[in-house]
Amino acid sequence: MGVSLLHDMPYPRPHELALAARVLADEYPARVRLRQAGESRGGRPLWVLSVGGRGGGGWEVLVVAGAHANEPVGGATVLELARRVAAAPDGGTGWHFLLCADPDGAELHRTPRPSSLLDYHRHFYRPPGPEQPEWAPSLLPTGALPPETLALTGLIDELRPVLQVSLHGTDLGGSWVQLTRDLPGLAEPFGKSAAELRIPVETGASDASGWPSPGPGIFVMPEAGVMGSHSEDTRLSTWCHRATTTAIVEVPMWASDLVDDPAPHPDPAGALRALAGRLAGEAARVAELREGVGAADPDAAALLRAVDWTLRLIPEVTAGWAGPGAPSGATTAAVGSVDAFGRRLSLRAAAMLLRVARAQGHPAAPHLDRLVTGWCGEFSARFRARRVPVATQVEHQCRTVLAAHRCLQTGQA
Repeated sequence: MGVSLLHDMPYPRPHELALAARVLADEYPARVRLRQAGESRGGRPLWVLSVGGRGGGGWEVLVVAGAHANEPVGGATVLELARRVAAAPDGGTGWHFLLCADPDGAELHRTPRPSSLLDYHRHFYRPPGPEQPEWAPSLLPTGALPPETLALTGLIDELRPVLQVSLHGTDLGGSWVQLTRDLPGLAEPFGKSAAELRIPVETGASDASGWPSPGPGIFVMPEAGVMGSHSEDTRLSTWCHRATTTAIVEVPMWASDLVDDPAPHPDPAGALRALAGRLAGEAARVAELREGVGAADPDAAALLRAVDWTLRLIPEVTAGWAGPGAPSGATTAAVGSVDAFGRRLSLRAAAMLLRVARAQGHPAAPHLDRLVTGWCGEFSARFRARRVPVATQVEHQCRTVLAAHRCLQTGQA
């Protein structure tokens, strides 16, 4: 495995990514360059590391890391990918790596070396949708887009990449790939990599509910007018900016072998109603404890915005699960993915609220601590969670990115 040194290392922070990128640029001055593509709302630099490219007539590939603050594996992956392509002969493709799309969020999510799901949530942060660089265009008018989004779309406009890859991670589950258009042949190397690395393939990912699946764990965005849940928003995200081919590569921090069962679920509608009821009850408990917790500083304000946005989102989610549009036929894997999705929504809201309450010595803190501790334990036990080493996550993402590039080259040869 090419990244064995990462096995016991923490996920790199934004400043560590920049330092490592500078070292690589100094090592390969003729091929590698580091530049600033913009600034975050908090004034932090948005760094782009490029290997080759822009020579005229070649292909450009853009790889985006850190679009979600709580999904830190992408930073380690882009460094490893950059090292590999820098050391390889020039194949005519320019590789461009946005090291961290949301450095402000990454600084607030302070779990660089989580030893358990509970440890991961002790310093958890995930910004509300309108503050996420990739999703902001689907939720905000053009004039209100954050600078991180403008930097990303500016890069896409400048590079006009034939392939954009967004590196994501899930807390607990399996691996899957979402595509804005099909890449024939990707399912085979993706599945082979997952099997070799003992990473389960999530065959019923709730993020791609209703999307066509040309192979296990591969989901292709449907045509407009036949989209599944949240698909209109997806088409307005940066994934579809300039209609480039985009692959979103998900890999788990903790794996569960329960997310790849293709057997039909005996009662999906009944299961979804039960999951909706549980999520609504958990959200009500968090909302009750939210009363009286105020923002004493900018970090607390950011955390509470995320808590409130999550709590507002949950009724829409539960209505879809329990309403007349709920699927009457689904696999065991798909219902399991929905189960995991619901658990993480209430858990994240409680975890972020706990951070604020604990810092302020608020009387809600002990109650929230018990909720977060209990819910993490139940989540891990229900899905028989097992840790996936950072090196393994990175290796699988690297293999999948390179396979997507080869499939695109083969298809356009």
